[in-house]
Amino acid sequence: MKDKIIAKASELFLKLGFKSVTMDDIAGEMCISKKTIYKYFCNKEVLIVESTSMVHKQVHEIIDTIVAKNHNAIHENFEIREMFCDMFKNNIDSSPIYQLKKHYPEIYHNIMTTEIDLCSQWFKENIEKGIREKLYREDLNKEVYVKFYYTLIFHINENTVSEKEAQKMELEALEYHTRAMATPEGITELEKQLKKITT
Repeated sequence: MKDKIIAKASELFLKLGFKSVTMDDIAGEMCISKKTIYKYFCNKEVLIVESTSMVHKQVHEIIDTIVAKNHNAIHENFEIREMFCDMFKNNIDSSPIYQLKKHYPEIYHNIMTTEIDLCSQWFKENIEKGIREKLYREDLNKEVYVKFYYTLIFHINENTVSEKEAQKMELEALEYHTRAMATPEGITELEKQLKKITT
């Protein structure tokens, strides 16, 4: 039952926002009493921590699955972006990350501390892969480019209220990041991926 509550809460938090969803809403959606929820979670904050932890675990598993497909580095980044768009497609009006930062800053800070480390590792591995594939330039300062990219992405998510607007800006950031690193072969691959989105 605990896992079912976390799954339903996660779905509602991502769709409607962390602030607006109440314990009553979750109980109503699941056709259970609020007392049942409080049996497992002493308050909403604890449920948010558990829910965000589950969502991040799912995201990491999906990213690992995408990486395992062994696409080239640029294709891989575009597929990961598409996965995030699919995940938040029901929440176009309000960015969950923005809401979390605004209403539950301590939970947000704890999550982001871990996320920055994990994302930095993924970004670095992607850059190394792209260099091996001759899609990114060999003379890149990998650490600096990793820092540039996660600063861009996290800044967009932290400060953009609308999820739709955040996704639009993330695509621009991905193009900007890729163009800055790409070889002529990389630019050709980038244009191919961008064309797939616009057609």
